[in-house]
Amino acid sequence: MTVASLPGPDVCNPAGQTILSAIKPLAGRAMALGQRLACMRGRVAAIALSLTIAGCATVGNQFDLPVDPPSVPPGAPRVIGASPQIPPHNQKLITMFGGQYRWPKAESTINGILRRLAAASDNPAQVYKVTILNSPAVNAFALPSGDLFVTRGLLALANDSAELAAVMAHEIAHVTLRHAHQRAEAAKTEALRIEVARKIQSPSKGDEVKAVGRLNLASFSRAQELEADAIGVQVVSRAGFDPYGASRFLRSLGRSVAMRSALLGGRNTDEQPDIMASHPSTPARISRAILAARQIGAPGIGGTERAAYLEAIEGIDFGDDPAEGFVRRRRFIHAKLGFSFTAPPGYVLENSAQALVGIASRGSQALRLDSVQVDNTKPLTDYMATGWIEGLEPDTIKPATINGLPAALASATHNGWRFRVAVIRLGTDVYRLIFAARNMSPAVERNIQAAFNSFRRIPVAEARKLRALRISLVEAKPGDTPAKLARDMAVSERALDVFLLINGLRSSDQLQPGQKYKTIIE
Repeated sequence: MTVASLPGPDVCNPAGQTILSAIKPLAGRAMALGQRLACMRGRVAAIALSLTIAGCATVGNQFDLPVDPPSVPPGAPRVIGASPQIPPHNQKLITMFGGQYRWPKAESTINGILRRLAAASDNPAQVYKVTILNSPAVNAFALPSGDLFVTRGLLALANDSAELAAVMAHEIAHVTLRHAHQRAEAAKTEALRIEVARKIQSPSKGDEVKAVGRLNLASFSRAQELEADAIGVQVVSRAGFDPYGASRFLRSLGRSVAMRSALLGGRNTDEQPDIMASHPSTPARISRAILAARQIGAPGIGGTERAAYLEAIEGIDFGDDPAEGFVRRRRFIHAKLGFSFTAPPGYVLENSAQALVGIASRGSQALRLDSVQVDNTKPLTDYMATGWIEGLEPDTIKPATINGLPAALASATHNGWRFRVAVIRLGTDVYRLIFAARNMSPAVERNIQAAFNSFRRIPVAEARKLRALRISLVEAKPGDTPAKLARDMAVSERALDVFLLINGLRSSDQLQPGQKYKTIIE
């Protein structure tokens, strides 16, 4: 999280929205939570997994770009080793998605894959460039110019060159087929139909046409995604890669979505068709990808280049960016901003550049921690009453001191939810810590107060010791099992599930002696 939090630009994972949307009435316009909060950069950092829903976002049209993207605060988030080859008009976009991530071994491997795919594509004269984004989310997208982007989170989830090639071939297909232009034209057509209906018939008729148009555009987008999947499989095969890499990666993607949904106490909506979704459901994409590969040949054709790929990504950061803070178990530590906070037992935390959020008790409790700029001369009790909290109970506002830091506490009630709020001044920033609960029992009250009291400065020496988690490789020995290797990972919860996920393994799979597998280390 960074100062002066704003809604983020990431692709939305609808799972886990119910509890988070309960906080929206509390903060009103100032916090802008609700469903957009659930769309923040999905980092289920309590298990350092950070693998959220992906698919591609074909940037360059209004359907995949976020509404009202935020302005980027100077210096945050950071750009790691800004490359002079990146055109200036792409810099802001890259910064919005976490900045550029530099890892020479991975860059070399990706560029090698890209050259082979470009030569095998339907438009080999098109020039393509790829940039790794410093985001733990699993995502990839393309610009009509041929600029491709993949996140380090996606690199961590893929298990061989064929899987990564499938993702990139999908994006190349979007460029080759001019999907962004087609969507833009479709949007213009729908906008014209809406305007005509409103002027010639009535405003209500315009709304009706708009609703139908949204369905049409969603269906149009899903059709484009399936088309890009099918063509991508063909390009991958022509480039000499295993055409079944697409279905393998999509299967891992579906598992990551399901795991995140379970951790956040939500329903895995990716399993169900959604007529308003811009992407088909993952099971549907897997089935079609397998069918497209079978039309080329039986499993075993084409190369996977697994060993070379794993060596290329060994050592890359996994999970939270140090510039945005770390989650370790229930503790959130932000070295740059100089504080730490510990959530109550049972909370699953999710960190982003905009805020730290968490849920517990299967969705009956939630928290949010963000920051704002408040005039240093303004008492925090006065700030608490400035209208940014809906349902505030004014007589509960009281000043406080938390670990030597000036603070104010208050309560609120809205739509059957009870809220406990703390605002804490640290340096030039004010941190807002909000808890919501359906049942504010004495035990819950005590846990919340303990969490408030856990907010503290961290010494510089402690901050300097913080390191990002990293991908490491371990060669399996005879007798090794997934559970044994998972026990040694720097993951506090569901380590076995994480190990199986990042290695594309099922619970019944046996490790192959002499083969290398991904683990997570500090």
